[in-house]
Amino acid sequence: MPLNVHMCHNGLNMVRIKKQDNSVAVRVGPQGRIVIPAHIRRALSIGLGEELLVRIEDGRLVLETRARVLERVQSWFSHVPPEVNLVDELIAERREEVRKEGGI
Repeated sequence: MPLNVHMCHNGLNMVRIKKQDNSVAVRVGPQGRIVIPAHIRRALSIGLGEELLVRIEDGRLVLETRARVLERVQSWFSHVPPEVNLVDELIAERREEVRKEGGI
């Protein structure tokens, strides 16, 4: 399969867009800065001045909005019915463990 590469200038750096996998090459500029191309900011609804959370995951640099991180964390608990209070259940479990160990 031929590599379909387009070059464009984003004001500071040359950006290479590989159409086959939607990856974009950007260069690290002064003070470690990178420019997120406009089409990617639009696709992810990243607004001017928005704070992104940065982490390393499996040797990759991952940037996420706070809203996306919150969605991911909330999804971990989506199976819990609204009437269940996980904090109360955890406290009850710990108290039971202490009771079994003869602490109370």
